[in-house]
Formats: sequence, structure tokens, C-alpha cells
Amino acid sequence: MRSLAVQSLSIRGFRNLERVDVEPGPHFNVVYGDNGQGKTNLLEAVYVLATSRSFRTARLPELVIAGGETASLRAVVVEEHEAREQTIGLRRGLRAVRIDGKRPPTLAEYALRTPVVVFHAGALALSSGAGAERRKLLDRISLYTSPVTLAEAESYAKAVRARQRVLDTRGENAADLDGWEELMVRHGTAMSLARRRTALRLAPFVHAAFSRIGPPGVALTLLFKGGAPEDPSAFREELRRRRAQDRARRAATVGPHRDDLLVSLGGMPMRGIASQGQHRAAVLALELAEIEIVTEARGVGPVLLLDDVSSELDRERTAALLQALREQRGQVFLTTTRPELLDTEVVHGAAGKRLGATGQVRFEVRSGQILRM
Repeated sequence: MRSLAVQSLSIRGFRNLERVDVEPGPHFNVVYGDNGQGKTNLLEAVYVLATSRSFRTARLPELVIAGGETASLRAVVVEEHEAREQTIGLRRGLRAVRIDGKRPPTLAEYALRTPVVVFHAGALALSSGAGAERRKLLDRISLYTSPVTLAEAESYAKAVRARQRVLDTRGENAADLDGWEELMVRHGTAMSLARRRTALRLAPFVHAAFSRIGPPGVALTLLFKGGAPEDPSAFREELRRRRAQDRARRAATVGPHRDDLLVSLGGMPMRGIASQGQHRAAVLALELAEIEIVTEARGVGPVLLLDDVSSELDRERTAALLQALREQRGQVFLTTTRPELLDTEVVHGAAGKRLGATGQVRFEVRSGQILRM
């Protein structure tokens, strides 16, 4: 596995980070401070640089510092001893991305260059919320295992919108509905197939990860549930049958936009029965599994961003998580309000060393200023 790390990071006018320059360590980077100081903003900046998107908002203007018009991010990323510069400029809801000064062919190709996995408070929806976040998880992983999936998703979304416009304006007997529905079937079937394969690949990794960081004796299992019939003919017929219903509801009621990944704990759906700590352990297991698959597909371990993960994990589960992260041997950014937890936590591995022996680097955040300690 090739190494990957953010070697330097420059932030200008991003959230409350007016002017920040940091040099992270290649392994563990602990970012600590009181709430509301800018710890999560630092993680978000790394994520935006890697993917061109935020994990907190779809509205790019929200990323610019209050009262400002522009923001810029620059990082030197080193992959197996070869350095590249990645930059993003934000202005009035627009973004300009560059790798070594050149615009990439697509944003998807840009995102594939520096894989990143993030755990944050909103990620709890992976186990406790609606299916949208789980579909995003499957699509993120599928992007690495089957890159054409993104194009299929874009084509499917266009067909869905076009079909709905026809239903809304000309009704369920319009002649061109057959064509749009054929595109929905073609691209939608490919999307769901990719997600189904990803779910099957994800399941054993999740089971293994949860057995380490979850409660003992309880298994976490995954099951893919398609939002449309697998058979294209049956999918096509179901779209025809639901035309009147979809016109009344002003939305398609069948298709891969309704796919889901069912998450069960001890054979029971997690929603409604699991504790907050169990939900966090399940989400961490999902994302540790995502790391394994992306590493296999990309040949490089992704950068891992963990936002206050220890707040609802007990000491034993935190120790198990930290040991799992040590074994990843990749770059980690971990925020916490309790840095002392990492001082006292012994991570039991082959050498029985404390986390501090792994090359930990610490940063304190105060009112948007980041100090390396």
C-alpha cells in the first residue's frame, strides 16, 4: 500500500479560519480545544480540498468567512514520495479546483486523487436516519470500485427530472414518457447493481470492524434493499403502472433513489433499539470498512477525519478504535475536547505501546487560530 498524507495546509477566509498555515504530521494529528473554536472547520477544510465538497453543507457561500467574498485552500499532498499541489478557490458560490495548477477533467477525477473518509456528528444518520446517507456511502465507495457509476447516476437523475416534468405538464399518456422511462431503467439498473455489489463487499469488513469496537457478543449486519425491481422489464412495467401516482405526488415512487442499506444489530434494525454509543460504534465500523475497500481499490490508504468520536464511546471502545487506526498506518486528523483521554489510553497492540509513540502531533485551536503544540 502506498502512503498518502497532507504535508502542508494553507487556509484563507474559510469559516472562522481567517489565516491558517499548518504542517500536519504523517500519522496521528490531534486537534483539541473548546467547542466553537474551529476544530471541525479545520477538518472540513481538508475534506473540501480533497473532494471539492463539504460534509456539512451543500451551500458553498457558507464556507466563506463572515463578511468575506472569497476563500482559498491550498495543500501539498505527498503520495509515495511524490508531491502535488491541490488548490480550491471559492467565490460567490463558485469553485475553481486545480492540481499542480491544472484544471482536472471532472470533479469526480479530482476527488479520486486524494481519498478521504470523514466521521462527524451528522454521520450518525448512517445507522439511525433515512436512506439518503447510506446511499451516499454506497456511491462514494462505488466511485472507486466502478467509476462509471457516477455517470450512470447523473444520467438517471436527468431522466427522472425529465419524466416528472412531462407528467406534471402533459400527463401520464404523453408519448415521450416511454423514452424517459427507458433511460431510467437503463441507468437506474446499473446504479443499483453497483450499490448491491458494494454492499456485499462492505458487509464482511463492517462485521469484522464492529466486532472490535462494538459491544461484545453482538453482530452488526448489512442487507441491501433495492428501490426498484432487479429485472429491467419489471422495473419498466412498474414505472408505467405508477405514472398517475407519481404525477399526483410530483415525485417518482420507484427507482434507485429509494435504495437502502439495512443496518441490523443482533438481527434487529438499529433504529429504535440501539444506544447512541452503539450507533457511533456502528458508523465507525462502516467507515473503517470504507477505508479497507477504498485502500484495496485505490492502492493507497485514505486520509481519515474523525470529529469528536470519543464523546460517546467508553474507554474500552476508544482504545479498540485507536488500535484499529494505528493498524491503518495512514494519516488521521482527530478532534477532541478531551486531549487527556489520549494521554491515558493504552492501545494494546503487538508492541503494547501508547498512542503517543505512534508519531502523534497536537494542535490547539483558539478562536480560529491553530497552534502546533
